[in-house]
Amino acid sequence: MATTTTKRKRRFGDRCDGRLLRSLDPFNRFAPFIMKLKNDANNCFADSIEITEVDRFLKKKRAEGFPGMGMLHVFLASYVRVVSQKPALNRFVAGQRIYARNDIEVVLIVKKSMSAEAGETSIKVKLNPTDTITDIYHKINAEIDKIKNGTDSNTDDVAKFLIRIPRVILKFIVFLLNILEYFGKIPRFLVDASPFHGSIFVTDLGSIGIPPVYHHLYNFGNIPLFLAFGAKRHVNELQRDGTVVTKKYIDYTLVLDERIGDGFFFAQVFKYFKSYIRHPGQLDIPPDQVVEDVD
Repeated sequence: MATTTTKRKRRFGDRCDGRLLRSLDPFNRFAPFIMKLKNDANNCFADSIEITEVDRFLKKKRAEGFPGMGMLHVFLASYVRVVSQKPALNRFVAGQRIYARNDIEVVLIVKKSMSAEAGETSIKVKLNPTDTITDIYHKINAEIDKIKNGTDSNTDDVAKFLIRIPRVILKFIVFLLNILEYFGKIPRFLVDASPFHGSIFVTDLGSIGIPPVYHHLYNFGNIPLFLAFGAKRHVNELQRDGTVVTKKYIDYTLVLDERIGDGFFFAQVFKYFKSYIRHPGQLDIPPDQVVEDVD
């Protein structure tokens, strides 16, 4: 039976979306003063995954009554499972301090319909470290269905209001928001509506048939990780017996804020992440335990 995370009492210095990490070593706490912005601390990682087993798993899930379950759900479920075991991946930097995020919040860009003229919007989905791929499938699809049925997201509502403000005043409002962000005082309703605040930003470029890009991290807000994955591609591979076998691969990229962890930590994260994707059957069962971040 999977254990759930403990709810901690909010202390001085904590934010509405995260708790201040007080026990980190001095070097880690000093790094945000040298690398002040996320673009100063961007690291890029790219990899490919052979997806024969993933395809088999997804066909089985779709036959069981989960139409449309695809690579997006596999990537997200793998990310959530890694966070359940390596919670430092869900840290963020704000105001030159490092925080552990209270929730796992995934931000996705959604096209309102598959046409060049259709607008796009963002959705933010709150997930739990104990969620299985089936849980994630239901939560993601519920939010996407709202958009496709014509319901505006919170992001759209806030953007429509702000864009009516004269640009000089709007520029000043953004300046004030950055100050509030620095001191951890940005209002909860704005954090909830903002596509720039969350655990990870994900873009599925395979749905439009192109390879993944290295997408920059936004300096505004506190998202520390951007995941992009592309379309399936076929590769002819020579086997030891001299035969040629066609295999399917998916390429993906991760752009991350290196201030939340060191190189050894990220090397472990990459290995865990790839292992969960390559063997997706384990994403159907909740983790045995959930590891919590340090104080």
